[in-house]
Amino acid sequence: MQFSQNLTDNIAYLHKKLNVDANFDVVYRVIHVGGRDGCLYFIDGFTKDDTILRILQAFPSIKPEDMPPDAHGFSKQYLPYGEIGMVDNSEQMIVQLLSGISCLFIDGYDKCLTIDCRTYPARGVSEPDKDKVMRGSRDGFVETLVFNTALIRRRIRDPKLTIEIMSAGESSHTDIAVCYMEGRVDKELLSTIKGRISRLVVDALSMNQESLAECIFPHKWFNPFPKFKFSERPDTAAASILEGNIIVLVDNSPSAMILPSSVFDIIEEADDYYFPPITGTYLRISRMAISTLSLIVTPTWLLFMQNPELIPEWLAFIRLSDPYNVPLIWQLLILEFAIDGLRLAAVNTPNMLTTPLSVIAGIVLGEYAVKSGWFNSETMLYMAFVTIANYSQASFELGYAMKFMRILILILTALFNIWGYVLGMVLTVCAIVFNRTIAGKSYIYPLIPFRFSELKKRFLRGRLPHQEKG
Repeated sequence: MQFSQNLTDNIAYLHKKLNVDANFDVVYRVIHVGGRDGCLYFIDGFTKDDTILRILQAFPSIKPEDMPPDAHGFSKQYLPYGEIGMVDNSEQMIVQLLSGISCLFIDGYDKCLTIDCRTYPARGVSEPDKDKVMRGSRDGFVETLVFNTALIRRRIRDPKLTIEIMSAGESSHTDIAVCYMEGRVDKELLSTIKGRISRLVVDALSMNQESLAECIFPHKWFNPFPKFKFSERPDTAAASILEGNIIVLVDNSPSAMILPSSVFDIIEEADDYYFPPITGTYLRISRMAISTLSLIVTPTWLLFMQNPELIPEWLAFIRLSDPYNVPLIWQLLILEFAIDGLRLAAVNTPNMLTTPLSVIAGIVLGEYAVKSGWFNSETMLYMAFVTIANYSQASFELGYAMKFMRILILILTALFNIWGYVLGMVLTVCAIVFNRTIAGKSYIYPLIPFRFSELKKRFLRGRLPHQEKG
């Protein structure tokens, strides 16, 4: 609907559309401007009161003969605030109002004047709990989109950095920022991503980035390996943009979605670059090795226990020291689920109780579980290593993908012995090799297709590229 020049008609329509009588936080203020009536709409809690006050204080001094003939002239002459716009469509105006923008109507003008003096409740940009580093920046993304874009702009002061705003959701109208570096980004992929976002037909992005990820890339559900890399670190997002990747930020989400992402991208962490090359290389290779061991340690041990004759002499110490009452496969599976239960309990436990309950859980599930005969000490040892190894890399999605494949290998090994172990390993390799990024390229590039120069960069952290002036 287009607005009318009659203020009374506009107020009647908006009062009905916004249900002003029932919504206490939808505030309207009738004012007088240059001998005319006006009405200001805003959402309580989203507006900087001091800015609105300064703007309203100037209106009584405007004389009727000084009123411009249209809204454009009024905004230039009497609204000195920086972010002023004009809207003539009611649907656009309502979305902007509910986003926190103040809207001013003046009798005789057929356009709404929008004043962007929003302020959102926000927490500090403190270091995220998951993406911590031993050295480097200590700030992190928050739930307010404009703060997150500012954190990236602070690191890339180049006009080629482009941040486009989009929205999705019939009810939520969630803001989405697409960030990329002009001249470095894959234009075909960028066009694909923007096209998919613009064509989304969804009521709301209730789960923020996860909802968006599932909408723009409905991949096969049975492959657990992640297609996206998520990071709560602005320095990681900025570095990815400079490398030619696309960063997608969603309002109300404190993390950035990095596209495209291969398995090597997901394994990388900021600490790899905050230390000298030799230290960064060691950290990267250690992380890859530990992640691989977390996948194969327990299935390989189970295979050896089922086939003692395969155990070499130098590994004789891995044999069970005590007889077992519960089959080993059930011990391992029970512990796999019990560890997730402890993780969920830790998330929902009040901070003041986390330490004492962790001690109690460690004693009960550790010492007494072994003494009671439910578990063998060797099973507890290997599962403890697997649990700690899962936290060696920051991606929850990759950690759970490794967990699901490990459980699959365990079950196949228990059912079909050596052939089951081989089948499980083959299925895991296939799940990685035949996976594709959102750009449709190999998930394990530069391993397939093979490029030695690029592969060397994935494993060895070289010196950062630089040039000297002169």
